[in-house]
Amino acid sequence: MFSKSKINEPGPKQAEATPAAATPSAPPAAAPASDFKASPPKAKPPASLLSSDLHITGNLKTTGDIQVEGTVEGDIRAHLLTIGESATIKGEVTADDVVINGRIVGRVRGLKVRLTSTARVEGDIIHKTIAIESGAHFEGSVQRQDDPLNPGGKKAAPAAAAAAPAAAKSDS
Repeated sequence: MFSKSKINEPGPKQAEATPAAATPSAPPAAAPASDFKASPPKAKPPASLLSSDLHITGNLKTTGDIQVEGTVEGDIRAHLLTIGESATIKGEVTADDVVINGRIVGRVRGLKVRLTSTARVEGDIIHKTIAIESGAHFEGSVQRQDDPLNPGGKKAAPAAAAAAPAAAKSDS
């Protein structure tokens, strides 16, 4: 046990071994302390929870995570969006990750979209990857895009390209 405590305290152990090297060992001892200070900002904050008794009218936007258990009438933009089984969203949902356990009436945009067996979606889903579990209810269209978070980013280019040849043909 004593050797374990000496391992955890490198400064005194080095000072006991070589008293002359105590001054040079100070900078290495300071480096782990600065590494320790650097790690707490890397810790991810917890998701914001909108409880089941909460009804929000308006748009929500965050770079963090949101878990919705209540009702939202408006658009939601987040990094990770989790729709609880009791939740209802009426509006457009945009997130890197979307996990749907509840009900959404509106468009869903996400890099990764997952509809669980309790999901109810009425609207279009624009995604990069999608997973739909057995039992999920979905009414709408599904479209894969490389960048689904950018509305009109990929759609505008093919539409413009298709319009140009049509205009050229009508002029002939």
